[in-house]
Amino acid sequence: MKQKFLWLMIFSLAVAPVLRAQDAALEERLGKMSGYIEGLQEENSSLKKQIASMSREIQALREQASQPNTSYATHDDMKRFEEKLREIDKKRIEDNERIAKQIENLARTLSKSSGVRPQKNTPAPNDNPPNNSGGNTGSGKGYNHEVAQGDTLSTIAQAYSKTSGTKITVDQILKANDGLTEKIKPGQKIFIPRPE
Repeated sequence: MKQKFLWLMIFSLAVAPVLRAQDAALEERLGKMSGYIEGLQEENSSLKKQIASMSREIQALREQASQPNTSYATHDDMKRFEEKLREIDKKRIEDNERIAKQIENLARTLSKSSGVRPQKNTPAPNDNPPNNSGGNTGSGKGYNHEVAQGDTLSTIAQAYSKTSGTKITVDQILKANDGLTEKIKPGQKIFIPRPE
């Protein structure tokens, strides 16, 4: 028995370091495996957080896509815009008619107060002045005028100055019509120069 005991002792002394070495290697492997598992668990947790964040972003994008975009015009918007344009155009036409009537009224008032009856085509410039009184020294653009009862060169000059918006003098009218004097007769045709 002693011998057996001795052999057991020797064996345990000889095998124990090997077993201890194997236990240490096993423990080291277990430690590495444990660390690897912890790393995988951390990565898994991180991936779960990323997936949750992406899921929230996708949900927000879906909600945003389902809401109507206000940066484009709808069919109703275009109809309202068309109606507004028609209304503006109608008002523009009415304003033009109103302005034309006021101009006519002003012309009537002007001709009544000055005694000059501008012809309907008076404001239209005439590039070819008439030669009714022995020749024409005036060159350029102007207006044809038929002298009415009560007209004088002074009242004619004033009326055409207001109509044209430029100052026309009696002297300019005389120079534009050769042989014309300040004595004018109803029905006489004269050229009214338009100063440039």
